[in-house]
Amino acid sequence: MLLERACPAPVCGVDEAGRGPWAGPVCAGAVILKTPCGIAGLNDSKVLSAKQRDILEIQIKDGALAWGVGFASVEEIAALNILQATGLAMRRAVEALSIAPVFALVDGNYAFDLPCPVKTVVRGDAISSSIAAASILAKTARDRLMTAMEAAYPGYGFAGHKGYRAPIHARALLELGPCEIHRLGWAPVRLALAGRDPMRAFRDDDEIVQG
Repeated sequence: MLLERACPAPVCGVDEAGRGPWAGPVCAGAVILKTPCGIAGLNDSKVLSAKQRDILEIQIKDGALAWGVGFASVEEIAALNILQATGLAMRRAVEALSIAPVFALVDGNYAFDLPCPVKTVVRGDAISSSIAAASILAKTARDRLMTAMEAAYPGYGFAGHKGYRAPIHARALLELGPCEIHRLGWAPVRLALAGRDPMRAFRDDDEIVQG
């Protein structure tokens, strides 16, 4: 909580999940923790197991001063671009807090337009407890939504890969074509529409090429 103590209170941590997938919305979490927060094991959601995230999600929601989650839809991603849609999801998450923060710690190096002043923190989900908590809420909320999409759009394997890169996802895109929650502007989806392997959209560093 060292970063939080250096900020005016109440301060919220903000992070996102789902900027890179081929399908589904982008989600953001915002959390105002108590000082001390009293929640052990907070960390970047990507290094935690699904079981660990589920346990921590409950603890965060029960123990935080306030928490919020916000989404930006596939349509909003297409209209705004993924960066601005991420900012929109973050704003919605902050606005969903039951306590209005006076300051926000945001993971990354881009200062989104939020309802309060922002400090960006590179790798913030690894060094800030409130950002880590926000990353967990964003990840669990988005994973839950994408799991539910399995029934609505069978055959794509959304419950397993959550819309991210996966061989089963690439094969389904080629065989079934994109569904309503695919990001049509994403290079893997465009390649599939052209009858080409979606995996060709990746560079050596696994960055997704978006047009």
